Amino acid sequence: MSSRRLGTCSWCGREIGESEIGRRRRYCRQSCRQRAYEHRNSVKGTGIPEDAVVLSAQEVADLSDRWFAARCAAEDVATAVAEGADATELKELTATLVALARDAERLR
Repeated sequence: MSSRRLGTCSWCGREIGESEIGRRRRYCRQSCRQRAYEHRNSVKGTGIPEDAVVLSAQEVADLSDRWFAARCAAEDVATAVAEGADATELKELTATLVALARDAERLR
């Protein structure tokens, strides 16, 4: 019986299930592994560290939008608490907040 622990993909940030045995997986899919390899090779000799995260302007805008949505959801939770919302409403709002925060963790 192997127990499972969750990690995140070093390229896209998605959750990856891991077993306790063997080396820890760094990528969720072969395509993420390939993109990371291409990135490492593209920064060789440029002075940019291999582990640097280089995002396009669109990726930065998308990331900013995801964090904005998560912040708005957090504000909704705070407002609901201040207004004495019932447990059902708070449960729904916090579930939305958690989903948006998970989405915001992705860099790409």
